[in-house]
Amino acid sequence: MPNLRHRIPSAVAAFLLPITLVLAQSPKTKSATPDTAKVDREYALEATMLGFFAKDGARNPTLKANKGDRVRITITNGELMTHDIALEKLGIKSKTLQEKGTKASITFKADKNDTYYCTVPGHRAAGMVGNFEVVEGSVNDATVAGQTPMKNGQPLNLNFETGTLKDWTATGDAFSNPVFGQDDPSPVHEKDMHIGFHGKYFLSSGGTANAKQTGTLTSVPFTVTQPFAAFNVSGGALQDTRVELVQASTNKVIFHSTGQGRATLQPVVVDLQPFLNQDIYIRIIDNETGISQIPYIPHDKWAHINFDDFQFYATRPTFPNELKQKDIIILPPLDPVLNAGLSGIKAAQAMTLPNGFKMTLAASEPDIVKPICFTVDWRGRLWVVESHTYPVPAPEGQGRDKIFIFEDTNGDGTLDSKKVFIEGLNLVSGMEVGMGGVWVGAAPYLLFIPADFKTDKPLGPPQKLLDGWGLEDTHETLNSLRWGPDGWLYGTHGVFTHSNVGKPGAPDSERTKLNAGVWRYHPTTHKFELFAEGTSNPWGLDFNDYGHAFITACVIPHMYHMIQGGRYQRQAGKHFNPYTYDDIKTHADHVHWVGERGPHAGNFRSASAGGGHAHSGAMIYLGNSWPQEYRNDIFMNNINGARFNRDHPARSGTGYVVSHKPDFIVMNDSWSQWLNFKYDASGSVWVIDWYDKNQCHSPNPDVHDKTMGRIFKLSHENDKWVQVDLRKASDMELVKAQLNPNDWYVRQARTILQERGPNKKVHKALKEILTQNPDATRKLRALWALHVTQGLTDKELNDLLSNENEYVRSWAIQLLAEDKTVSPETLKQFTAMAQNDNSAMVRMYLASAMGRIDPGQRWDVLYALVQKAQDKDDHNQPLMLWYATEPLAAVDMKRALDLAQKSKMPKHLNYMIQRIGAINTDDSKKLLKEFNDRVGKLEHSHENHEIQALIAKVLGE
Repeated sequence: MPNLRHRIPSAVAAFLLPITLVLAQSPKTKSATPDTAKVDREYALEATMLGFFAKDGARNPTLKANKGDRVRITITNGELMTHDIALEKLGIKSKTLQEKGTKASITFKADKNDTYYCTVPGHRAAGMVGNFEVVEGSVNDATVAGQTPMKNGQPLNLNFETGTLKDWTATGDAFSNPVFGQDDPSPVHEKDMHIGFHGKYFLSSGGTANAKQTGTLTSVPFTVTQPFAAFNVSGGALQDTRVELVQASTNKVIFHSTGQGRATLQPVVVDLQPFLNQDIYIRIIDNETGISQIPYIPHDKWAHINFDDFQFYATRPTFPNELKQKDIIILPPLDPVLNAGLSGIKAAQAMTLPNGFKMTLAASEPDIVKPICFTVDWRGRLWVVESHTYPVPAPEGQGRDKIFIFEDTNGDGTLDSKKVFIEGLNLVSGMEVGMGGVWVGAAPYLLFIPADFKTDKPLGPPQKLLDGWGLEDTHETLNSLRWGPDGWLYGTHGVFTHSNVGKPGAPDSERTKLNAGVWRYHPTTHKFELFAEGTSNPWGLDFNDYGHAFITACVIPHMYHMIQGGRYQRQAGKHFNPYTYDDIKTHADHVHWVGERGPHAGNFRSASAGGGHAHSGAMIYLGNSWPQEYRNDIFMNNINGARFNRDHPARSGTGYVVSHKPDFIVMNDSWSQWLNFKYDASGSVWVIDWYDKNQCHSPNPDVHDKTMGRIFKLSHENDKWVQVDLRKASDMELVKAQLNPNDWYVRQARTILQERGPNKKVHKALKEILTQNPDATRKLRALWALHVTQGLTDKELNDLLSNENEYVRSWAIQLLAEDKTVSPETLKQFTAMAQNDNSAMVRMYLASAMGRIDPGQRWDVLYALVQKAQDKDDHNQPLMLWYATEPLAAVDMKRALDLAQKSKMPKHLNYMIQRIGAINTDDSKKLLKEFNDRVGKLEHSHENHEIQALIAKVLGE
C-alpha cells in the first residue's frame, strides 16, 4: 500500500513529534562511546532530521576548539532514522546509526575550520549542517548582563522569581497555576526533558502533561528603556503557542516567537530601537489544545509554551544558544475532521463535492471488504481484489485473497451483481484484465490466469510468468497494473522492497534488479524491463492524451512525468548505475504538505496545501462527460488529508510542470482511504475505499480492521449510463472506437484489437486515421493501435519521423527503438533530427532512444543533441543526455571526453571527468592528466580552476 511514513514503526513519531538533533558541550568529560582515547574537548550530539541542537537548544551551533586540541564528537540517534556525522575537509565520518538511542563518534585533531554534517542523502540539505571553528583563547562566549524592566521604581515580575503571577493577568485554564521551580524537569514535563530555567522559577502553560489546556497571560505595560531585549522561550512550534510583544498605545503586535518543539528554554533577542521610550506589554498565548481528531493519533504534547526572564540590554546581547526565527519551523493547527467511522451511506453523504457532481455508495461491507486494487473491463464491470492476506503473506498455497466481478445492471449506481472469479490468491497488490485472462501482481510472482470470459471462470490455475519480486516491505510490492498505449502491461514498485525479477528458474544474469520505479511486461513477447527508475513508493500510474506516463508517490514530492530510461529522485538508496551522479526531480511546482519540517510533520495540518504527503491512485481524466476543464488533469487520493487532490500538467520544454488545483473532493472522514479510481463508458468514476481507522502500514496484521470496505461511484450530471460489450464489437467498430472522445473506449478497443492480432483491413482503416485526421491525439491513437496489432513496418515508422506533428515524430522514435536496435537508415534519420528538429519533446525522445541502443551507435546523435544550448536549462534533457552519454566512456574515453567538452549541458564535462576517473586505468589517468595540462595552458578562469580541482580530486592528488 502507499508509503505513509519513512519506515517509522510509531505513527506518533512520524506524524506529531518534531524531529531534533541535540548537541551538548561537555569539555573534558568521559565519552559515552567505546572510543576511550584521551581528548581535550568533547561534544555529545543527539541526531534527528531538523539539524544539530545543543543541550541548551542551539540549532547547528558553532563548535569550537583551540588549535591542536584533540576533539571528539559523539552522536546519539534521536529517532528511527539513518544518521551519521562527518567533517567535510578532514573527510572523516562516523559509523551510520539506524536505531533510536544508538551512538557513534568521530575523533580528530583541531587544525583548521571545518563543516560538520550528516552524509545521508538529503539530510544536509534538510538542515543537518554546522560549523567547526579553531579559535584562540577561551572557547566559551561571554554574555553581557541584562536589566529587569521597572515600573514605579520597582522591578517587574517578568522572571517569576516571586513564585507568583504578580504583574500579570491570566485568562483560561492554561495559566491557572503556571509557575514552576526547584525541579528540572518540572512536574508537568517528561522526566527526560531539560528546561534550563534561570533562578528559582519559570512559567509554563501546562507543560507536556497538560498540553490541552488553553489560555492567555498578559503583563502590565512598561516602558522600553533600552534598545534591545531578550527572553527565554520553549515549547511548541505551533501558530497558537507563542509569546507576543505588543505596543500598548495601539495594541499592535510588534514581535512574536513560538518555541521550536523542544522543552529547553532558549533566549530570543528583540530589537526594540523603534519603540524606545514607548510602553509595551507581553502577551503569552496558548490557544492550541493539541487534541487530535484523528482516532489513532494521540494528542500533541507540544501544545504548550514555556517562558522566563525578560530583560533589557544596552547593546545587542550574544547567546550561544539563541533561538533565531529562521530556525523555527511553525506548524498550523490540526485540521478539523468532521467524521470518523461512518457507515457507507453516511460516508457518501458526508463528502463535499463540486457543483454538478454526486457520490453514490455502490457497495460496502459485508459485500466487499478491504478492496486493494481493481480494474474496469470492456463491459464496464468492476474486477475487484479483496485483500485478506496483507500485510503478511500466507504460506505458499494458503492464500486467502479473492477476485470478484461486480456489475451495475440497471444504471442506478449500485453494484447489484457480484460473482467470484477466483479465490486462494496470496498477497495480491495489483491486477489488470485483458489479452486472454487476468494479470495479477502477487509478490513474489507476476501471475497470469487464463480466463473464459463467457463464463467468467478461470481456464486453468494461475501461471507464474515472473518471480523474484521482493517481500521486504509488503506495502511497496508491485502494484498499479495498467495497459500502456504501446501494448505493454505497466506497473509500479516501491523503494524499500528489493526485487530481482526474471522468469522462474532464470539465473541472475537474466534478471532485472529494481526497487522504486515503473516496470513493464509484454503480454505476447514476454519481455520484461524497467521503464524508468526512482521515486519512493508510487501507488498510482496513468497515461495522458499523448501517451505520457505519470505516477503519484509518497514521502518525497508526489508527482513525476516518467520518461523511458529516466532516473528519478529517490526516497532512499542509491541508483543501480553508480555513474548516475544526479537524477530528475519532481515535475510538480508544489507539495501537498505545509511547513519545512518534512512531510510527516505536516500531516493532519496541511488541508490548505492538499492534505499531506501520502498519495494513492492516479487517474488522468479522459472521459467526455465532465466539464472540459478536468480533461488531462491528474487526480490522486490524499490519504492523511482525506481529500481528492487535483493537479494540472502544463507542457514545458521536454515535459511538464504540474501545478496544484483546488482539491476536488473533501471526504470529511478520517477513516477514508481511497486506493484507486477509474472512469468508465459513461464517463463516471468508480472508487475503491480501503476504509480503516489505521492509515499506516505495519507488519502487524492485527493493526488493520479487515471487516470494512467500500466502492463508490462519482458521477457528473452530464454522465449517461450505457450498457456496452466491446468484445462483441466488430473489428471496424473497434477501429472507429479509436475516435471516441471517451478514452475508455479507446483503451478497451485497442487491447481487444491487440488480442485479436494482425488484420489488414484494420491496418488500412487505422492508417487512414493516422494520415488524414488533423487531431494529434487521434493520430497517436491510430499509431498505437497499429503498433500493438503489428501493422507498421520500419519504413512506415521512418516516414513518420518527418511528420508535421511533434508527438507523432516522438512516438515514431520510441517505437523504432522498441527492440533496442535500429537500422542504419533509421540512425541516419535520428542524426538529422538531432541536428535540425525544433521540438524539445522530439529531442528528448531521441535522448531516450539513445539510452536503449548499442553505445557504439550513439555518437553522431549525441554529438548533435548535447550542443543544443536551448535545452541546457530544461528540467529533463541534460540528465537524459547524460544517462545516454555516460556508457560511451567505456567505449572510447578520449572521444567521450571530446563530446563532453563540446556539450552545452551543465556539468556534462564534470560528470565525464568523474566517469573516466572511475575507469581507473593507466590510460584513463594519462588522458585526464593530459587534459588537465591543456586546461592549464588556457586563459585562467573560474571554470578552468574548477576543472583542474576536480581532476586532482578524481586522481587523488
